[in-house]
Amino acid sequence: MTAADPRVQLVRDATFVRLHADGEISGTRGSAPDGLFFQDARHLSRWHLAVDGTAPTALVPATPETDDTAAGVLTPEGTRDNPPAYTVFRRQSVTAGTFTEHLSLVSNRPDALTARLDLTVGADFADLFELRADDRHYAKPGAEYESRDTADGVLFGYRRADWHARTDISCDPVPDAVAPAPAREGDTARTLTWHLPLDAHGRADLRLTVRAHPHGRTLPPVTAPAPVRHPERAGGATDDLTRTCERGLADIDLLTIPVPGVDGEDVRVPAAGIPWFLTLFGRDSLLTAYFLLPYRPATAAAVLSALAATQGRRHDPFSGEQPGRIVHETRHGELAHFRQVPYGRYYGAVDATPLFLVLLHAHHEATGDPSLAKRLERHARRAVDWMLTDGGLEQHGYLVYDPDPGGLVNQNWKDSAGAVCFRDGTQAEGPVAVCEAQGYAYDALLRTAELADGVWRDEAYARRLREGAARLRDRFTADFWMPDADFPALALDGDGRQVDALASDAGHLLWSGILDPERSRRVGRRLLEPDFFSGWAIRTLAAGQRPYHPLSYHRGSAWPHDNAVVVLGLARQGLAAEVRTVAEGLVAAAAHHGHRLPEVLAGYDRAATAAPVPYPHSCSPQAWAAATPLALRTALGPEPLGS
Repeated sequence: MTAADPRVQLVRDATFVRLHADGEISGTRGSAPDGLFFQDARHLSRWHLAVDGTAPTALVPATPETDDTAAGVLTPEGTRDNPPAYTVFRRQSVTAGTFTEHLSLVSNRPDALTARLDLTVGADFADLFELRADDRHYAKPGAEYESRDTADGVLFGYRRADWHARTDISCDPVPDAVAPAPAREGDTARTLTWHLPLDAHGRADLRLTVRAHPHGRTLPPVTAPAPVRHPERAGGATDDLTRTCERGLADIDLLTIPVPGVDGEDVRVPAAGIPWFLTLFGRDSLLTAYFLLPYRPATAAAVLSALAATQGRRHDPFSGEQPGRIVHETRHGELAHFRQVPYGRYYGAVDATPLFLVLLHAHHEATGDPSLAKRLERHARRAVDWMLTDGGLEQHGYLVYDPDPGGLVNQNWKDSAGAVCFRDGTQAEGPVAVCEAQGYAYDALLRTAELADGVWRDEAYARRLREGAARLRDRFTADFWMPDADFPALALDGDGRQVDALASDAGHLLWSGILDPERSRRVGRRLLEPDFFSGWAIRTLAAGQRPYHPLSYHRGSAWPHDNAVVVLGLARQGLAAEVRTVAEGLVAAAAHHGHRLPEVLAGYDRAATAAPVPYPHSCSPQAWAAATPLALRTALGPEPLGS
């Protein structure tokens, strides 16, 4: 819960619920939808409690006690001379596919009474893509909603062709009555009623369990959620960077989901973020795992296995699948099932494939264990083949993408429409070669050559990869460097023109090593100038350019993970003072957010406000933001921040 968003968010086991401050769910849409979410669908869209016929007063709003449990205190209406007859203590929690609520009614009177509770519930089964604030509408021919009474509650169902999802609500004690509630489009709500006797100063309890049953999934038995203390409240950490690292690791745990590995085994990987991206994302999971590598190498092994399992095998223009290509994202919802959106397995990322190779080598380098590199040799060679063929290295000399009108217009990490732009704000047209992807490709070729030499024992293949990397580096400097700006272009467009906006992507080149050391140091220092560095973080686009907007998703905001890659590059180039400056800004920003770095910050200058201005649609928690403080810790080395 924050001042910008008063909703309460509870997370556990690939499931989350978003509640209003009074513990209610109203079925909102747009930038901050509420409800119970599991497997890309909303399984609870109404949860409205009335006591003695009226909405209760929240004496204590719903307040998170742990990451998966919140508690609040409610009362029926009362006055100074006629105070409430009883108090309702409300506790709500979430675990795998399950939302539970415990209502404890405590009488305030010396005589017996009966309390009436009415709970209106509904499930609209909306796909997450339907809930976004982008004015898109999706046809659902033949869709049917149902609700029916059960022995201990009510069951909601949704069918469309072969798609079937359910939400089951069980109650203890069972309701005295169940009746249809006023309908809304897309649900068949019911009102459950109890008349609970309360002895003088006595107590009555009501326990409610909501179980989501997604299409094609069987849930494990319900287990009590393990209490998790917030690291910032744990008392062990004494400095802000350590607290931010602890909070980040706890958030990674919250975002960890089970997915199939390359040999069909279950592996646990960090999903990208809540509310929109609680699923496997290629780029996000790869960079998250890279940041965590010195601390949790098993995460990298799991991510690599999961992405090898979903590596492209055929050509499919709808999803962007190509042989050897690493997936951008996977989805399990209704719209993906019926191919109304291409994201069931969507491959529209130019950078996930080289990052897969970077992480594979980095894992071997960090652990000294060659077994994973041997196990995934076939997949690594396929990834290299993709870079050379469909990726564009042989035909265009660079990794390129064409804007996908049915998916993502931009297919680098700045994947919003208009993000890859000229200084006048014009979007680059394809095939587009973004600068940071060329750096990743260069690094991937060199790292894979190391694996070919040291693990696969294929010296000829290693030599070819190194030669290709050298040619790419020479081309890159000649084609991307802008002498007048003394800075690399953001991209080359389909006509080979330099896309001349000054953007943070240039900082990634310091990490990959594709620029020579002298140019790298000049770029690193340039990123710390006031038009780029807000005091909190490096902006995605330097201020003062026509397309700059401090509240734009990728054209003026500041992203912690983007800064983490830049900081690792600054450290590689020996720019220690710049590393400390950016790290200090990010850690200070985290301290204003309970030591949790959000996905993205607004680009306003630190001098303008006492705290960083939040970006209004930011995911939180978000995996690569959560892993960012670990990357800062690595870049800073043994010397503590602030010394």
